[in-house]
Amino acid sequence: MQKKFEQVLMPVATKLANNVVLRSLRDGFLIITPLIIVTSIFLLIGNFPIPGWADFWSGVLGPKWSEWFSAVSDSVFSFTGLLACFGISYAYGKNRGLQAVHASAVAIVSFLIMTPTTVKVGKTTLGAVQTIYLGPNGIFLGLFTALVSVELYRFAIKRNWTIKMPDGVPPAVSESFDALLPSAFVILFFFLIRIIFSLTEFNTAYNFIYTMLQAPLKNVGNSLPSVLLYNFLASLLWCFGINGPTITNSVWSPIFFVLTQDNLKAFQSGAKLPHIYTQQFIDIFTTYGGGGSTLSLLIVMLFVCKSKRIKELGKLAIVPGIFGINEPIIFGLPVVLNPIIAIPFIIVPVLNTLISGFVFSMHWIPYTNGVMLPWTTPPLISGWLSTGSWTGSVLQLFELILGVLLYYPFVKMLDKQYLNEESAAAELDDVDIDFSDI
Repeated sequence: MQKKFEQVLMPVATKLANNVVLRSLRDGFLIITPLIIVTSIFLLIGNFPIPGWADFWSGVLGPKWSEWFSAVSDSVFSFTGLLACFGISYAYGKNRGLQAVHASAVAIVSFLIMTPTTVKVGKTTLGAVQTIYLGPNGIFLGLFTALVSVELYRFAIKRNWTIKMPDGVPPAVSESFDALLPSAFVILFFFLIRIIFSLTEFNTAYNFIYTMLQAPLKNVGNSLPSVLLYNFLASLLWCFGINGPTITNSVWSPIFFVLTQDNLKAFQSGAKLPHIYTQQFIDIFTTYGGGGSTLSLLIVMLFVCKSKRIKELGKLAIVPGIFGINEPIIFGLPVVLNPIIAIPFIIVPVLNTLISGFVFSMHWIPYTNGVMLPWTTPPLISGWLSTGSWTGSVLQLFELILGVLLYYPFVKMLDKQYLNEESAAAELDDVDIDFSDI
């Protein structure tokens, strides 16, 4: 069975991991993730979930104190579409062997060409760009613009549509002239695309992509089956030594990113949070201590097991595990190619997803607010901060304990196996063989 799984999964996982487009999507979102985490901290400070927090600081700093923090968070969250276009085009250009800076610059210009540039105020039409087009609603437009513009740029470069400067010209000048004709080609293409869409019922490419693609994909991604499949595949791939989230995020990351940003915008404005299934839901309420929810496994290893090998590994791995780092367990226990541990490793995150999905759907816990906490934030703290309610921490504690109970019988089997191996090794060490008579 294990060999059959390897024969089926390994080629698929390898192809997905090596696909330049999916890899660039993942890397592109990772480029802007530090900005999102940092500005999320400012947003969290401005909206900290403690009664009287806002009134206290208003009395100390004045009534406009929250605007200072909002200015920082808005600088990123109101422009996530534009930033996604930059990050993805930079990563894709780099992976395609291009000058990534030039590729990302022309992608941003192309994105702005495709963005609606008029605003109606009463009967007057003004020339302006609304941040609604540059923020979460523009993420898929930014994604497609980044990929298409880089491909067109690469097409022109490969056919030597460049202006060659004589020797002795500084490299920066030569590179800028090399980019001149390819940039013009890309800009002309998007200029024509804008004209074509203006003649349709959609009027803009933004309206077309949002209506035909982004909204339907959000509905599909914002569902329990979608998240169950995500966690099942991520856990299954880890069991074969493949970094599961690296593969699954290549497909799901753009969808979960949009859903998370929707909740964040609603949280900023004080509106009702729209989505259950966000990136925070997956990271904070389905896996504790990393893939497979191995913090529960570590607790069993530390407090139940008798094998010296398991207990020593548990002591070494418990602190990293609290902060979401579980590679010592994945490869040290190991989880990889270990059929005994693979069963709960897959079941526990899936069961956590079912329980959390039910609890959130019953509105027993507030939806996640979209604030991007550092991925090393420990459980219980992350549950409280992401929902603004102590009930989030209670759910995490319940699922941690449930995970301990599910892991227990399987870890005990492994513990017994390792104890037998250790006993056999100790007996061999005690045997004193005298080779002098041989």
